[in-house]
Amino acid sequence: MMRSLWTSATGMYGQQVNIDTISNNLANVNTTGFKKSRVDFKDLFYQTLKLPGTPVAGGELQLPVGSQIGLGTRPAAIFKIFSQEGFQETQNPLDLAVEGDGFFEILRPDGSSAYTRDGSFKIDSEGTIVTSSGYILFPEITVPEDAVSISISKDGEVSVLYADNTTDVLGNIELTRFINPSGLRSIGDNLYTETEASGLPVTGIPGEEGLGTI
Repeated sequence: MMRSLWTSATGMYGQQVNIDTISNNLANVNTTGFKKSRVDFKDLFYQTLKLPGTPVAGGELQLPVGSQIGLGTRPAAIFKIFSQEGFQETQNPLDLAVEGDGFFEILRPDGSSAYTRDGSFKIDSEGTIVTSSGYILFPEITVPEDAVSISISKDGEVSVLYADNTTDVLGNIELTRFINPSGLRSIGDNLYTETEASGLPVTGIPGEEGLGTI
């Protein structure tokens, strides 16, 4: 009786984790660049009553199947699904999306790097391209005050137009990919950091070295 209660409890705990994960997915349905999570479950140990092949009838026969009682389930992993989602046109030249593999690299206040699929960028008071939370896009690009418009190509080239119809190339937005993006660590604000499981970051020009385009 106690074993059955414990087994049932593992199932309830597992489903609670699953519901919590689904709830977070639903809560972020309108979050730009958000990637939903999924729970993987594994079965727990088994109590073996009889092994397959156990001799019976004085050793003249063998059991064709064994007897094992499972002791429940457990959440083995909660991982992000980095599949391609649909795009939404906004008419804002700084609203970017990655088509294919890759993340934007972001500088955190302590100088370390984080990565995001959220391409909803803004320009701060100094003309620097930043995220909605104010983190600087890396490599850093600063838009001149006298620029009247900005455009970004599929390969990440950032150019501006001035009032006299002249143009200037400010730099290039790069993308970063990981061999195992599901191994990245979520830290909030649509940001991820690398881990040993994610592998080292591979950075380059969009459209090259297996990277997606913008």
